[in-house]
Amino acid sequence: MLDKISRINQLLDFYGPLLTEKQQEVLRLHYELDWSLAEIAEHMNITRQAVHDTGRRAEAALEDYECRLGLVERFIHNQDEMKRVFKLLSHAEDNEAIAQAVAILRELT
Repeated sequence: MLDKISRINQLLDFYGPLLTEKQQEVLRLHYELDWSLAEIAEHMNITRQAVHDTGRRAEAALEDYECRLGLVERFIHNQDEMKRVFKLLSHAEDNEAIAQAVAILRELT
């Protein structure tokens, strides 16, 4: 499984616009720019506790969106399947490999 930073960044890529601007800013500063909660609090003129609470609520919302919609999981699955297709097609003289690659492509489309 992805480490937490990678996971949150992927979730932000897919679902970030569904969060409030404040939630987006807190998560981007913390996970993309590696700012501490204290640095974010000072930058946003809010308390460290407010940064912490906003971040936790935003992370929970992102996980909820993924649980309901599954876009990140589907994206990762599709990427893995495409890698399988490329590997199968690298043995293009093998008719079985070509048939498997075509089946995977049909499934993805």
